[in-house]
Amino acid sequence: MNLRTILEQAIEEKASDVFIVSGLPVSFRKDGVIKRVNEERLLPPDTESLLTEIYQHAGERELRILEEGGDDDFSFAIQGLSRFRVSAYKQRGALSAVIRIITFDLPDFKTLGIPEYIIHLGDTGKGMVLVTGPAGSGKSTTLACMIDQINKNQKKHIITLEDPLEYLHRHSSSIVSQREINVDTESYVTALRAALRQSPDVILLGEMRDYETINVAMTAAETGHLLLSTLHTIGAANTIDRIIDVFPASQQRQIAVQLSMTLNAVVSQQLVPTVDGGVAPALEIMTVTPAIRNMIRDNKVHQIDGMIYSSMKEDMISMDGSLLNLYKAGTISRDTAIKYASNPDMLGKKL
Repeated sequence: MNLRTILEQAIEEKASDVFIVSGLPVSFRKDGVIKRVNEERLLPPDTESLLTEIYQHAGERELRILEEGGDDDFSFAIQGLSRFRVSAYKQRGALSAVIRIITFDLPDFKTLGIPEYIIHLGDTGKGMVLVTGPAGSGKSTTLACMIDQINKNQKKHIITLEDPLEYLHRHSSSIVSQREINVDTESYVTALRAALRQSPDVILLGEMRDYETINVAMTAAETGHLLLSTLHTIGAANTIDRIIDVFPASQQRQIAVQLSMTLNAVVSQQLVPTVDGGVAPALEIMTVTPAIRNMIRDNKVHQIDGMIYSSMKEDMISMDGSLLNLYKAGTISRDTAIKYASNPDMLGKKL
């Protein structure tokens, strides 16, 4: 099988990921489940040949980066087919890759099951909105829908800093500058510092990875820009703790105060299997109210979960509340709701 045939089949079957790993047949992930395309196992020369094809499609990118470093992340597009995000790596000495399929067209948030309230979180002119969750939970897609909403309805300068670029945004009412780390700029920190001098209104930061990035991101949000970003955390309280814990103990008090003033909302999401064999987003939403600002500032972050759990409003709903709503709507099964719950015993009683 050549690369194009594999990718065409994956798109036809509506797979989300393609696995090219030595010792196994080519495999697809569809609706969260991995299946093998055939029984023909790939040998190291086979994976090397497929990886060489991938790098040829990625233009000037050199396979040497992967061979020397053992890991490489980038994206490429095949005209008339789709865009693809690649995480290439070495596995037992052989070249391997996981390819995420990204459509050329931006998805419709209503079709995906993302509440309209979340899409309009980008309407606020300044502050910080975080979308969190495990890898593969659809964070990039949610952010892309928010950027698309701003792009179509507001006259702004939007700068996206991504590693690698996923969805491509055409200039609409706004100007959209999309920068890829390691291609257009050397790092998130460098690009973020430069972005502050490029007259931005909205900055999309692909991931708040480390102390330096989070530090500059906090400054950007404080200085009147809207900053959208992601973290690999589950739950609003965990997200706030993670940001504060990144800083040295001597700075944590000051950072808690800064965060209490700049944070607008945290959306925590995971994709859960539906009864009809698809997936649906379960979303915890925390909109920062004056009470929550006080909790962050006064080091009472542990009380936030209780406040979210006791609310069932559109702008404040717990993960378990979202799962309960999906179950009541007949979208997911009881077992799925309990499996993905933050507090399975409590949700079990409600069910």
